Amino acid sequence: MDDEYLEAVLDLVATIPPGRAMTYGTVAEVVAERFVAAGGRARGGPRQVGQVMARAGSGVPWWRVVNAAGAPPARHATRALTELRGERTPLSADGTRVALRRAIWFPDEPSAHGTG
Repeated sequence: MDDEYLEAVLDLVATIPPGRAMTYGTVAEVVAERFVAAGGRARGGPRQVGQVMARAGSGVPWWRVVNAAGAPPARHATRALTELRGERTPLSADGTRVALRRAIWFPDEPSAHGTG
């Protein structure tokens, strides 16, 4: 994993507003689109985004990045759900996952709308 990819992921995650969330896959898609738009090649996927978040994500709102089912990282679920509740992020009825249909967020770029 290169520094350019790491920075691109962290920069995107830093822009997710309170009360909203993105999936690892959506983060990967948006970052890939940005690399391609800048004349580079697409790289990384959901697993690479997870690696970035695990290794270097403590300085960004990591709890706003969830898996495709809306679940936060298992090792940090209690803290993530506390943060999400505090931001009034829509959660599932049982309170264990983000209600992605209501909380999903896409950057304000036409190329990113409708992905994931």
